[in-house]
Amino acid sequence: MAVINAQNISRAYGPEDIFEGVSVSIPHGARIGLVGPNGAGKTSLLRILIGLEAPDTGTVTMAKSTRLGFLPQRTEEGFGAGRTLWEQMLSVFSDLLAQETRLHDLADAIAAYPDDAGLLEQYGSAQARFEREGGYTYANRIEQVLTGLGFEPGDYQRPVTQLSGGQRTRALLAHLLLEAPDLLLLDEPTNHLDIQAIEWLENWLRDYPGALLIVSHDRYFLDRVVTHIWELIFGQLEEYRGNFSHYAQQREERHTALLRAYERQQEFIAKEEDYIRRNIAGQNTRQAQGRRKRLERFLKDEAILAPRHHARMHLALGSVERSGDEVIRTRDLVIGYHDDRVPLFTVPDITLYRGERAALIGPNGAGKTTFMKTLLGQLAPLGGTAKLGSAVEIGYFAQAHEGLHDTKTVLDEIMEGTQLLPAEARDYLGKYLFSGDDVYKPISTLSGGERGRVALARLALSGANLLLLDEPTNHLDIASQEVLETVLAEFTGTIILITHDRYLVRNLATQIWDLHPARGEKNGKNEMIVFAGPYEEYLSSRDGRTAPPPPPAKKPQPARATTAPSGTLRVPMSKFERGKRLAQVEEQIARLEVEIVNLSGALEEASAAGQVERVTELGAAYTRTEADLEALMLQWEELLVSD
Repeated sequence: MAVINAQNISRAYGPEDIFEGVSVSIPHGARIGLVGPNGAGKTSLLRILIGLEAPDTGTVTMAKSTRLGFLPQRTEEGFGAGRTLWEQMLSVFSDLLAQETRLHDLADAIAAYPDDAGLLEQYGSAQARFEREGGYTYANRIEQVLTGLGFEPGDYQRPVTQLSGGQRTRALLAHLLLEAPDLLLLDEPTNHLDIQAIEWLENWLRDYPGALLIVSHDRYFLDRVVTHIWELIFGQLEEYRGNFSHYAQQREERHTALLRAYERQQEFIAKEEDYIRRNIAGQNTRQAQGRRKRLERFLKDEAILAPRHHARMHLALGSVERSGDEVIRTRDLVIGYHDDRVPLFTVPDITLYRGERAALIGPNGAGKTTFMKTLLGQLAPLGGTAKLGSAVEIGYFAQAHEGLHDTKTVLDEIMEGTQLLPAEARDYLGKYLFSGDDVYKPISTLSGGERGRVALARLALSGANLLLLDEPTNHLDIASQEVLETVLAEFTGTIILITHDRYLVRNLATQIWDLHPARGEKNGKNEMIVFAGPYEEYLSSRDGRTAPPPPPAKKPQPARATTAPSGTLRVPMSKFERGKRLAQVEEQIARLEVEIVNLSGALEEASAAGQVERVTELGAAYTRTEADLEALMLQWEELLVSD
């Protein structure tokens, strides 16, 4: 039985329908990613599934005794009130703490009555249960989770209410991971994590015993964790098999197939309408009238709707002036603040050439933004030099968008320093999804995503040939991230990029600058490693292992032959063979999914035309293809589980 079943649920706010007719099921052990544009209703769907909101229509049923855990984007104010961070984690283990107290009481009683056999028996039984349920390891588990999510030992005794908003969200996430509920729902869990913490979370979740439903804009994270994708768009939910990359490919294939089916349908409709128009008043009027009735019925009940696209940002950086070959050169550069004169790190001597795209990665607080501001000349280095090459024009995208003026409107912000007329500026802002009266909103009232789009719109007007980008995908939905990635990949200038978006780093960066705590350092000093190559090669070379690091290795078992259902012996495949076979099966699944969509369109077309024999033939082909797809899905699931 599934953990949760939802049938035909819908949600509206006032006159606006958010989604309708959604039916989903979450099996035990599921790994599901929920994606869709901002405002599609993803958070509302999560809250309905766990009973925090009621659907307008439909039903939600849950398996008995199911334990739920929910991480919202913003932690409620009352979380952890009156407790330190460590005490909040300890509250997960209240039963173990009670057992521990009982053991101490029994030990005291035994000390007083050492010859009481009954007390010794009680102690032995209680101790065995305590050990079996993790009584001797819970403190280590707490420390492991807190460390993994970026907390320092000095944070453990801090009151939860004194933590920052991001820290409190991480504290709630740690609490939920230690609770390990049967179904864990996470709404943007990577928002307040650096790359190191995200990698740790990926490893933990991949070994998680319960079911997962995750809303995230982090495409790389979804690739690493989930095996199914739900896309909520235009009020409907579509399901896809595989991780985010598989979903992106299938989505494109489905759209292409649907577009072809729609075009075939429109050709059929045009031919029918032409026949009706030519014959409605002639000798074949009866046939024309019959066709008109069938066409009207088809258009009412069976016609395929035109494929829809969600509005996307239209970012264009355009052509830029060519800079010199050497764009940035550093020599003996020391980064830090002059008020305390304590160096954050020393930069290896770097020469960045035109057309390179460097990704600067590292934990929060390591000094990445400080380094960027030093390159901009906003902060003087503690030592050494950083020089720009000839004809270099810098465009800077600040993480907090400090360059925007809160008192100005969106329109004023874009027109400042440009030759754009108001009408031209309004048209330009339309490409960044600002329409109508949106252009008159004060900057201070904008959401994080809206501020990011204004900053990108200004950047595109700058004509810069060196882009310094500090977390440019923050607050952007996946569609906007994809647009930004495409535009940056086509940019002819040079880019230095600070980001936690590993999907963007993987697809864009030509070299990696890794800023991290120096080994053996206890004073907080960091070091930078420059890797001349793409992200995947960097991961393979980092510490001599392929990263993100795998979950803790289980005790190896000797390989042995197993018995297949037919009674024949099946020898376990090697990791390479299994990966190769998995890729083949996924390719076949994608092909059959497209074939099913095409058959469905052809069936509708044949049915509308009254071609009985053709419908029978296509129906049989549809049944065979569906059976083949089901068999392949079973193979895919077996290969995935055995991976």
